[in-house]
Amino acid sequence: MRWVLAVPNDSPVQSVKDLQGKRIATEVVQLTRRWLAQHGVEAQVEFSWGATEVKPPRLADAIVEVTETGSSLRANRLRILDTLMESNTQLIANKSALADPWKKTKLENLALLLKAAIEAQGRVGLMLNVRREHLKLILDLLPALQRPTISALSDDEWVAVNTIIEERTVRDLIPKLKAAKAQGIVEYPLNKIVL
Repeated sequence: MRWVLAVPNDSPVQSVKDLQGKRIATEVVQLTRRWLAQHGVEAQVEFSWGATEVKPPRLADAIVEVTETGSSLRANRLRILDTLMESNTQLIANKSALADPWKKTKLENLALLLKAAIEAQGRVGLMLNVRREHLKLILDLLPALQRPTISALSDDEWVAVNTIIEERTVRDLIPKLKAAKAQGIVEYPLNKIVL
């Protein structure tokens, strides 16, 4: 994740120096103040209670916000001017905790669940029903995490298909699945994927 400084697309601000005397909204007030001071800029830094990206240009001249992809910033017609800080998540344990079998098991379980939550990001589950005669058409369309699960239904002519796909592919894929005779298509969110 990155903490970035962003301004409206149509802002005349082209560099950090242009923020002199301007108003900046953020949840990380002290980080922003220290960063501005390092760049020799004095600005009014205000705490923002969320939805920070909607504040410019009326309530703030710029914002400092956390982002992974920048899509929310772009959606609010903001451009990134600079990066203040980059961070990542790490699980750290001391050696004595790892020497204790019970604690080590707990830490390994925690690591497994955290990794599973990270793996689920940007993915969704997809379930659908299809006649066996159309199954190959459906399988040819599905990009699966590994392989789709195919389950028999009470009517032997039908099967259920369950798979995990990238969320960004769903809006293009569902109409294709429907055209290939899939029925009862259900998209659902994922909390964890254990590989």
